[in-house]
Amino acid sequence: MNKIIQIRKKGSVTIPMEIRKRYHLDEGDPLTLIDLGEGFFLSPKRSVLPKLAAEIENLRKRNNISLEELIQGVMKERNK
Repeated sequence: MNKIIQIRKKGSVTIPMEIRKRYHLDEGDPLTLIDLGEGFFLSPKRSVLPKLAAEIENLRKRNNISLEELIQGVMKERNK
């Protein structure tokens, strides 16, 4: 996919919605910019841990599982 985007005041750019959805990018997510000399490469810097922790917390609350029960379940699985 090729898209033309514009640089705005203070150097900000808008990444098209379909790209943000495809790569699961949210406001505040870090990106890595690599200068290649004759151009540059922009790539998501994945920090999965905070998103993973938030998803686990959401599932825990939705299923009414206490933190202690979750930890006990993890310990039980490790011992198998």
